[in-house]
Amino acid sequence: MTDRIRLAISGTYSTGKSTTAEALSIATGIPRTHAMTSREILMEMIPGKTVMELNAMELIMLGLRRFEERVHNEGAGVESFISDGGVFHEWVYFEARMRVGINPGAPWWVGAVKKVAGIPVKHFYQRYTDTLGDVTKRRAKKIYDAYVHLPVEFDMHPDGHRPVSEKFRRLSDDLLIQSLEEMGLPYHVVGGSIPERLEKIIDIFDLPVVVPIDEAIPMAQERVENAIEVLKADERYHQAQRQKSLGRRLAFALRY
Repeated sequence: MTDRIRLAISGTYSTGKSTTAEALSIATGIPRTHAMTSREILMEMIPGKTVMELNAMELIMLGLRRFEERVHNEGAGVESFISDGGVFHEWVYFEARMRVGINPGAPWWVGAVKKVAGIPVKHFYQRYTDTLGDVTKRRAKKIYDAYVHLPVEFDMHPDGHRPVSEKFRRLSDDLLIQSLEEMGLPYHVVGGSIPERLEKIIDIFDLPVVVPIDEAIPMAQERVENAIEVLKADERYHQAQRQKSLGRRLAFALRY
């Protein structure tokens, strides 16, 4: 049985990462660490906008806030933890935006305007992205013992918030794997249903089981769903979801 492990659960949007990480934490008794969600950070720092309406500098602020949260939570003195994501996820998502478009889930005309608006400054943002990648990968190599990567197997959840196209999601998945290869961190690609995933992960790392898997999963699903419902009950969430005026949408589009 593993005495100490710092394990990161990797995966892009709609791969069941949070539910898998939470269920694994409940089943094994190993604490789960995570960052605030994008929606939580937006309500706190940039109210009134969804992620797909953010400009590049606002996306940097969001990514740095999430990175700060991960470093704080993973350095809180716990011997073992299960990280929901990992510190270089923020780099992956920004790098994917540099390739696909800064707001990949926005309408095509917004993407076209952003592409033109970004010509004078994109080189600066790419240099920032490269630096962020170096910093977060170094941190990952220092803090994690191993990674579990969850491949894209499920349809993307149409919640109206995720700033994602399918192309963006697939590219993010590829970048996650490429980065793990580049860093030389031990990793395992684990697919299947959530019960199958948990059984495989527990077996790979010889983890303890303190709550049966069939009990841990509904507990995890309830916790994840409750967290989402708390967000949806906040008026700031609904303000961000409201249809914006044409003038405001144009203003979003013109700001890279």
